[in-house]
Amino acid sequence: MSKRSVTGLVYVVLTCSAVQAEDWTQWRGPNHNNVAETGQRVPTEWSGAKNVIWKAEVPGRGHASPVITGNTIVLCSADDQSQTQAVMAFDRKQGKPLWLTQISQGGFPRIQRNNTHASPTATTDGKHVFATFCHHEKIDAVCLDLKGKILWRKDVGGFHPKLYEYGYAASPTIYKDKLIVSGECDTNAWLTALNISDGSVAWEQKRESMLNWSSPIVADIAGRDQLLLSGTNKISSYNPNNGEPLWNTPCLTMATCGTCTWEDDLIFASGGYPKSETVAVKADGSGVVWKNNVRCYEQSMVVNNGYLYAFSDNGIVYCWNAGTGEEMWKQRLRGPVSASPLVVGDTIFATNEAGTTWVFKSNPDKYEQVAENQLGDSSFASLVAVDDQLFIRAASGEGAGRKETLYCIGSK
Repeated sequence: MSKRSVTGLVYVVLTCSAVQAEDWTQWRGPNHNNVAETGQRVPTEWSGAKNVIWKAEVPGRGHASPVITGNTIVLCSADDQSQTQAVMAFDRKQGKPLWLTQISQGGFPRIQRNNTHASPTATTDGKHVFATFCHHEKIDAVCLDLKGKILWRKDVGGFHPKLYEYGYAASPTIYKDKLIVSGECDTNAWLTALNISDGSVAWEQKRESMLNWSSPIVADIAGRDQLLLSGTNKISSYNPNNGEPLWNTPCLTMATCGTCTWEDDLIFASGGYPKSETVAVKADGSGVVWKNNVRCYEQSMVVNNGYLYAFSDNGIVYCWNAGTGEEMWKQRLRGPVSASPLVVGDTIFATNEAGTTWVFKSNPDKYEQVAENQLGDSSFASLVAVDDQLFIRAASGEGAGRKETLYCIGSK
C-alpha cells in the first residue's frame, strides 16, 4: 500500500461496499434516531482493556461520530497546529488505518474551547462519502468515492459569525439523491440541498440569521417525509424533495445543538441558549403538546417504546412519558454532557464529557443501572452500535499531549 503524506493528519477512506442493514450510515444512524438495529448483543461492560477488540490512534481532533459502511469506518478530524481538515477511515475488523484525503488547509475560524474544526459527522450512501467542514468563512461540502478520490466539492454558503464565534457543528444528511446541509449564524443562515451526483444545488432556503448548530434530519411522520430542524425559537418542517416550508411551531430558544427525534405523531427537541426548554410538538405543525425547563443543549434525546429519555447538561437522566410529558423518574449521574444517548434493544448507553458511560435499562418504572464504564478521560462523539459491537471515539490527556483513540468494543 502506497502512502501520501499530509501534514499533521492521516488516513482516509476506503473500501467498496453497498449499504447493508448493519451499516451506520450517518449522524443518528440508519433510522435517524440513535436507535440501533434490533437483535444486537453488545457488551455492557468495558475498560481500556476489557472487551476491547482493537483500538486505533486517531490523528488530530474532532467530535464527529463514526460512520460505518461495510468494512470501513469513516471519521472526520482536524489538526489545529497545521490547520488541516481530513476524512479518514479504518478497517472495521482490525482497526487498521486505510487511507487518507486531506480536505483543506488554513482558514480556521475562532471557535469555542470545547468545539473542534471537525465536529460534523460524515454520511455515506454505500458508494460515496460526504463530509462538511468550515474554513475560510464558508461551509465546504465534499464527495469522495470509496477509493478516497474527491469527486466534487461545493462552497455551500457563507459562515462567519460575529456575535458568537463558537464554530460549526451541523452534520449533513442524505435524502434520496440529495445531500442536505445547513449553516446558521448571526450574519447568514441557510438550508441547502445538493445533488449527490455532482454537487449542484437542487434547492435552497434562507433561514433567519441567528446562531444555531442543530443538524437537519428527515423523518417519515404524519403521513409524509419531513425535513426537521430545531432552533431560532422554533421547530421547522420542510419538504425534503424541494425545500418548501411545511410549518413552523414557535418554541424552544435561539440556539440549539441537538437533533429532533420523534415517535408516532410527536416531535421532540431541547435546548439551548439563552433559554432552557424541552418540548414536544405535533408533527402536523398544530402546536406544542407539552414542555418543561430541562436543558439538553449539545446532546440529542432518544425515544423508545413511548418514553423519552434525556441526559441533561447537568448530568441528570430523565424519563418522560412521550405523549404527556409526565416525569416517570430522574437520576443524577455526572455532567457535563455532549454525546447523545444510544438505544440498543432494551438498554440505553449515556456518556458524559469525562468519558464515563452509564448503561441502564429502558424502563419507565425506575432507573435500573446495568454498568458504569470508563474509557479515556474525554468523550464528545456519540457511540455507534453495529453487528454486536460498539465503536467509541475517546481521548486522553490535555493540550499538546491529548490523544484521541477509536475503540471497537465487543465480546472476544
